[in-house]
Amino acid sequence: MKNRVFDLKFLWVLALSIFAFAACDNDDDTDPPMDQDIVEYLQADENYSLLVDAVIKADLVTTLQSAGPFTVFAPNNTAFQAFLDAAGTGSIEATPADVLKSVLLNHVLGGKFLSTDLSTGYATTAAPTAFDANTNLSLFIEVASGQVTLNGESTVTEADLETTNGVIHKVSAVIGLPTVVTFALSNPDLSSLVAALTRADLTTDFVGVLSGEGPFTVFAPTNAAFAALLTDTGYASLDEVPVDLLESILKSHVTTAGNVRSTDLSDGQEVPMLEEGVTLTVGLGDSDPTLTSASNTVNIVFTDVQANNGVVHVIDAVILP
Repeated sequence: MKNRVFDLKFLWVLALSIFAFAACDNDDDTDPPMDQDIVEYLQADENYSLLVDAVIKADLVTTLQSAGPFTVFAPNNTAFQAFLDAAGTGSIEATPADVLKSVLLNHVLGGKFLSTDLSTGYATTAAPTAFDANTNLSLFIEVASGQVTLNGESTVTEADLETTNGVIHKVSAVIGLPTVVTFALSNPDLSSLVAALTRADLTTDFVGVLSGEGPFTVFAPTNAAFAALLTDTGYASLDEVPVDLLESILKSHVTTAGNVRSTDLSDGQEVPMLEEGVTLTVGLGDSDPTLTSASNTVNIVFTDVQANNGVVHVIDAVILP
C-alpha cells in the first residue's frame, strides 16, 4: 500500500514537472496566445511600445480590438523611432494624432491574410487618402525569394502571429503614405518608367512634381511597353531618345483632371493631359478600357492603384503625343 502511495506521489510530481517545463518552453515561443487580440499581443511585447502608444494616441484601440478580422504589419520600436525622426517630430507626443492615424491604418488590411495568402500584387489598406475619406490607399506587396516586401520599403521579419481577431506580421520599417512615385519605384515591372522619369538631362523634375500634393492620375506603361517603343522607333535604349521627345511622352501620361479612378471613366470621355494640346479619348467596351491619342491606342490593363496624391493605372503601350 505504501509503495502504491509513493508511486502516485511520484507520478503527480512528474506530471507537475512536465507541465512546468512545457509552460517555460511556451514562454519562449513567439506565437501570441490565442486568447489575446491584436492590441493585447502588442502590449505584451515591450519592443512594440511605441506602436502601442501611437495606436492609443490615434484612438484606434477600440477598432483593433473589434471582431475584425485584421491583418496588421507591425513595426518595432527601432523602426517607429526612425519614422518619427524622419518626420521631424521625434516622439509620439509631438506627432499629430491625425498623422499617426493615417500612417497606422496604412499598416492594416481588412481580413486575415497569413503569409501563405500573400502574393505579388496590390491590396487595399484601411487608410483613406488625404483628399477623399471614401477612397483608401493601395499597398504593393512583392513576394520574391521567400521575402515579402511592402511598397518597396518595408519587409516582413516575422510572419503569422495569429490572434483572436486577426494576424500580425512584424516588419522592418514603417510603411509611409505612398505617392504615385512610390508605386512606380516599388513595382519592378515599372522600372523602365522610373528610368525615364529620372533621366539626368530632363528639364522637368518629374519625381518632384509627382511627389507633390496633386492629386494626379498617371497612366504607367510597363517595361514591355517601353521595350516595344524602342523597337518601333529604332532607339537602342531610353538614353538615346531625344530629351524633348521623352519629356513630351512622359507628360502625355499624366492627366491634369485630378484623381481619375476607373469608375470615373465613361465611354468617349476626353481626358486632358499635362502635355499641352494632348487629349486622350476613353473607350469602354467588353474588354480592357482603352485610351486613344492622336497617334495610337493603348489598353488599361490594371486600374486604381491608389496613392495619397493620386492614382495609377497600368497600360500596355506607351502613349505617343
